[in-house]
Amino acid sequence: MLSSIYFQIFLLVLLYFALFFVIAVLKKDNSIVDIGWGLGYVYTANMALYLTNNYNLRSFLITFIVTIWGLRLSYHIFKRNLGQGEDFRYAKWRENWDHFYLKSFLRVFMLQGVLLFIISTPIIKIVSAPYHSLKIIDFIGLFIWGIGFAFEAAADKQLKEFKELPESEKDGHVLKSGVWKYTRHPNYFGDALVWWGYYVIVLAVSGGWKFIFSPIIMTLLLRFVSGVPLLEKRYADDEEYQKYAEKTNKFFPWFQKK
Repeated sequence: MLSSIYFQIFLLVLLYFALFFVIAVLKKDNSIVDIGWGLGYVYTANMALYLTNNYNLRSFLITFIVTIWGLRLSYHIFKRNLGQGEDFRYAKWRENWDHFYLKSFLRVFMLQGVLLFIISTPIIKIVSAPYHSLKIIDFIGLFIWGIGFAFEAAADKQLKEFKELPESEKDGHVLKSGVWKYTRHPNYFGDALVWWGYYVIVLAVSGGWKFIFSPIIMTLLLRFVSGVPLLEKRYADDEEYQKYAEKTNKFFPWFQKK
């Protein structure tokens, strides 16, 4: 039964991203997949709850916090991208790739679908597991999730407000205050911490420890693949950013160097 749930959700996730691919083709904008990323976890958690009919306090709790996190992330990306055209990463691939639509389908949309499914397996496990009363570890996981969520949301809000300031009110073009004072990528750090929170919660159910790969994959993706490296490369020749980088940790928050 449990393996059947995983297989059903895997197929549903691929179908979900195939739909986003169709939208991207019609809009000529692959950036739509970034909006689909956060919503994909909302979709996965809620479909798992619906398919298992396993309605209990823990399954409702995990579905609720995944939904809050995913909706906030996707809304933020939607507002950020509105009227901006295709993200520079996808625009570059559009220019350089032969057989662009085929490669986009496989290397952007289907790849993200597979990754999303793998990363979301602890969510499916929590939702589908037999219920036992909440334990201390559930609350520890919720606390870790809360810190990560607050960190990510604060980073996005502060950056948005900074970009909206008149140039005359900015101290340069690089945000160096708020949570950005402690790490160059507070949004990605917060995102990673959210997933470690989910992992701690899955430890409350039998066999949950096996899902350690989920937060590790998400953290590695953010730190070494799709998050930090792309932005660091983009600002590699920016003098102000490099001065900021000399004093500020790349990923894990800490006090600035003197």
